[in-house]
Amino acid sequence: MGFTCGLVGLPNAGKSTLFGALTRTKAQSGNYAFTTIEPNSGIVPVPDKRLDTITHYVQTKKIVPTTMEFVDIAGLIKGASKGEGLGNKFLGHIREVDAIAHVVRCFEDGNVPHVSDVIDPAADIDTINTELMIADMESLDKRKTKIEKLAKSGDKEARSQMEVLKNLIEGINNGKPARALTGLSDEDQNFVKSLTLLSAKPVLYICNVMDPGDTDNELVQKVKAIAEEDGSVVVALAGKIEGEIMEMEDPEEQQMFMEEMGLTETGLDRMIATGYGLLELSTYFTAGEKETRAWTIPKNSKAPQAAGAIHSDFEKGFIRAEVYSLEDLEKHKTEAAIKEAGKLRVEGKEYVVQDGDIMHFRFNV
Repeated sequence: MGFTCGLVGLPNAGKSTLFGALTRTKAQSGNYAFTTIEPNSGIVPVPDKRLDTITHYVQTKKIVPTTMEFVDIAGLIKGASKGEGLGNKFLGHIREVDAIAHVVRCFEDGNVPHVSDVIDPAADIDTINTELMIADMESLDKRKTKIEKLAKSGDKEARSQMEVLKNLIEGINNGKPARALTGLSDEDQNFVKSLTLLSAKPVLYICNVMDPGDTDNELVQKVKAIAEEDGSVVVALAGKIEGEIMEMEDPEEQQMFMEEMGLTETGLDRMIATGYGLLELSTYFTAGEKETRAWTIPKNSKAPQAAGAIHSDFEKGFIRAEVYSLEDLEKHKTEAAIKEAGKLRVEGKEYVVQDGDIMHFRFNV
């Protein structure tokens, strides 16, 4: 599994339409608030052309891409942190995901009413961020009370944590989400993670536009400015068009339609790839006659941890990894030729896996 990404947004932002396009399912949707009550979820393959390249040279019976799980979470309204609408459920579901994909309405359509009757991406983003930060402030106040007592008793760790808490609280009071806090040591970052703050989760803003050629309009520019300020990333796409593309069963028909729309790749593919990068994930491959598969690991993982993505026994009994690059495969055509050229490397426990490595593990349990 790559990671779990929660789709959030105000009612009628296009979340359920986008979810349906992503997962090729008919997610419940409609032009009214709270269409989604219980979250739908779907497993989505991560597009990676490197798999095609590998299987061009390595004949295999089965190709398995890495995947992501998308969760379509209920629409939010102002006051959610106080239980308004489906607020408590919404916040609970957000805590369970690794990242937030925040769908922002960047289009005008009189047939689809906006919950506040005004198309204003900045206000929409502020509504959701504010509710997350209000919920975080309650959590921080409770934690502050406990840590403050320890700090007063002279506990050095507690004093350091109090400083981080003060900075977090000050930032949230100034309208800055927890993820905007920078300059933290590794120890402080681990402490912030332990707080499980909603506004600390990485965010991908998805600007939902009407036309694929309108992905840099004035409304999208506003979202990009906000993302730059709070350390998030942005992808603009036409959710309705993406849904039409995904409904086409014939790949040739799909390709023709995309060319007519001026698209070289789907917005969904860009969204998945951007989300993958947001969480600083990496991919390595295993390739063989029975199966060629992509595996997801955190960036800068060492070889034993990468082996553990396959099975915990591989990590426990790790001996060594045999590694070669995609470039070497393209150049030498076969694994045997790679060995003859001296390009098959034997790496130990301290080897940091590089994105795109093709690996075989030796282990003993």
